[in-house]
Amino acid sequence: MALFSANIFPFFFFFSLLALCFLPSVRPLSTLAISETGNQTLLICSLVQDSSRPPGSASINCTSFPAGSVLIPLNPSVSYSGLVGGNGFLCALTSSFSSNSTMVCWRFSVNGTGMAYKRIYRGPRIGEFGSGNSRICGIVENSGRLQCWQWPEFRQSNESAIASNLALGNDFVCGLSESRKIQCLGSDSNVTDNVPNGTYSDLAAGPRYACGVSAEGRLDCWGDMGGEKPDGEFAGVALGENRGCAIRRSNGTVVCWGENGFSLPANLQGRHFMALAARETVFCGVETANSTLYCWGNSFFDLNPKVFEEVVPGPCKSSCLCAPLPLYAKFCSQNLMICQPCTENPPSQPPPPPPPAAVPPPASGNRSRWDGENVAFLVVGCAGSLIGVLALICYLFSRYCTITGGSRIHDSGRLDEEEAASEHGEAQPEAAPARVLEKRLSQLLSLGNGGHLEEFSLLVLQKVTDNFSEEHRIGTGSFGSVYHAILEDGRRVAIKRAEVSASSSYAGAGGSKYRQEDKDSAFLNELEFLSRLHHKNLVRLLGYCDDSNERLLVFEYMENGTLHDHLHRLETSPLMSWTARIRVALDAARGIEYLHEYAVPQVIHRDIKSSNILLDATWTAKVSDFGLSLMGPQDDESHLSLRAAGTMGYMDPEYYRLQVLTTKSDVYSFGVVLLEVLSGHKAIHKNENGVPRNVVDYVVPYIVQDNIARVLDPRVPPPTPFEIDAIAYVGYLAVDCVMLHGRDRPTMTEIVNNLERALAACLAPPIFSRSNTDSST
Repeated sequence: MALFSANIFPFFFFFSLLALCFLPSVRPLSTLAISETGNQTLLICSLVQDSSRPPGSASINCTSFPAGSVLIPLNPSVSYSGLVGGNGFLCALTSSFSSNSTMVCWRFSVNGTGMAYKRIYRGPRIGEFGSGNSRICGIVENSGRLQCWQWPEFRQSNESAIASNLALGNDFVCGLSESRKIQCLGSDSNVTDNVPNGTYSDLAAGPRYACGVSAEGRLDCWGDMGGEKPDGEFAGVALGENRGCAIRRSNGTVVCWGENGFSLPANLQGRHFMALAARETVFCGVETANSTLYCWGNSFFDLNPKVFEEVVPGPCKSSCLCAPLPLYAKFCSQNLMICQPCTENPPSQPPPPPPPAAVPPPASGNRSRWDGENVAFLVVGCAGSLIGVLALICYLFSRYCTITGGSRIHDSGRLDEEEAASEHGEAQPEAAPARVLEKRLSQLLSLGNGGHLEEFSLLVLQKVTDNFSEEHRIGTGSFGSVYHAILEDGRRVAIKRAEVSASSSYAGAGGSKYRQEDKDSAFLNELEFLSRLHHKNLVRLLGYCDDSNERLLVFEYMENGTLHDHLHRLETSPLMSWTARIRVALDAARGIEYLHEYAVPQVIHRDIKSSNILLDATWTAKVSDFGLSLMGPQDDESHLSLRAAGTMGYMDPEYYRLQVLTTKSDVYSFGVVLLEVLSGHKAIHKNENGVPRNVVDYVVPYIVQDNIARVLDPRVPPPTPFEIDAIAYVGYLAVDCVMLHGRDRPTMTEIVNNLERALAACLAPPIFSRSNTDSST
């Protein structure tokens, strides 16, 4: 028994390691995408090998019909590993050798306009993905989870048996299990309830039906299909709207069928194909001889069916069911290969290893169990076992490193830069702030807070701002410059761009300029807060761009600029009336009240000032710039302790002195804004002798002495008898807001109530007393 164990143990490990070799480490990915919109616009995209990069780095090449009808703004420096298309969209996976994937999509209208770019996924690696006319699904590696997008009613499946060959229809998704059985999910019972039995090598779906190629090459179809499927043995299949095409197993030629006598055009019938793809009426195939892409099924291809000279002919896999493509090394790296369609029955399992050499029978005679031969067997067995264990450990270690060490969530820099450096063996410098930024952004998107936001392409934003030219620059924000632009769909937007060299007026313990990590934090603060805050008096965030180390936020454009400009820069303005100024102050107060009282968790803005109060086309005021904002203290706390930050002249002196932040710090800053509105003086301005002076120190004494008329903005017409009481009331309110101690200041809800009374007082004579504005906290 001992001799048997010693001999069989190494073979056990040999078989175990051989089995590991046949586990696929990379699932199939589509390399061709077809998008047909209303039979008017057609987009065909394919992965193409970039000769300037190592194998495995592919770019996207697109062409549209009619010519130029759709222009996808692709970043040429990004490498992609797969793509899919549907009605009005193209989606791609960026290539990465880490354990994470990023999926980005471009959406466009029927005539190719209205281009929208958005990242819809960043997380664990997508091993395979596919699309229907409107749905997208992918299989998350390691977990085997099936995840779908643009399909809100589809419940994500953690227990799906689908492992490969995703095929999506209008309301169903099918795929093959590890045992090559067909599995279908969704609400189309004609498909999900009629799945055929058996093992299959390929699978495709039309809008309301599906077909599979069995292990024997038989073509089985089910669901609501038009036309008669052909007989014979096949290696691959593609389906459109009531039509289909399949590759014959014997010689690689293609046969088509469907309604109205659909068939393969005569000029393509003699060609041999290795892969097919379809979308509605259009079919495309990759020719075996030279990887040329031909398409048919639409009148666009009647004269010339050739679309691309050479494309990546298929997904790179770790092993093939039959034979690999002879020139697969041109397209794949890391010992991956592209498989040819099977031209004969594929083996049901990997071929067994060669049998071990026969052991000669023992010589006659009474020999000890521990004679030389047994000892030799034991030594060989132990050595083989040790080698097997070490190999297994190495394998598991390499897999573990791939899973944990290469995660994009913790990596820095652009994906394409990281891959290029790793290919050349160059070590990447540590960049802790960038990794933290990437992690926070990934967490924000994974929580779904940014799901309604649009992710803009850097190329698009560069185009609409003339590469961020000075002509488009309209101001500065918490982490960089702000640019005005008109998007291709006609929307007017404001684009805030982080700039390494940008300075700011923000003060703090560290000086007057932001460090890069401060700008990254400001970018994420605005993205995080505005993605979940929705109020008519808060500026609306439309989307963002995080690409090539660029950080950009895209906001609704506020046509009438900032309150600061109307108070201090413009010679003429509709805000030259007390009613209009009080109304703007009330709008801003309501926005801040929402942050303090209704946002969950509570938000403290930390940078309330007149330049952060914007005015839209209807003169509605909205609070902007959340780069310094923080979540407020928890229920059992009264304040946050942290380094003071804000703008000089508006910063709460108690916060600056004690490093204690509460909502009353925003109240102080808003009180300074009220004093600006009343006096027309900047928060810090120069007196008659050119000496800097704080508006609080200058204006408050006159208000307390009931002599507010001495400090009112002379550019505004004198107040009417009705207005003078309201203005005095606002003055007393401003004094309360800038009290030295936060506990003596009113809450934002009290401020809103008082401003509402003041605005009403401009239209009717009220009865006010000084005690009306006393606050209690």
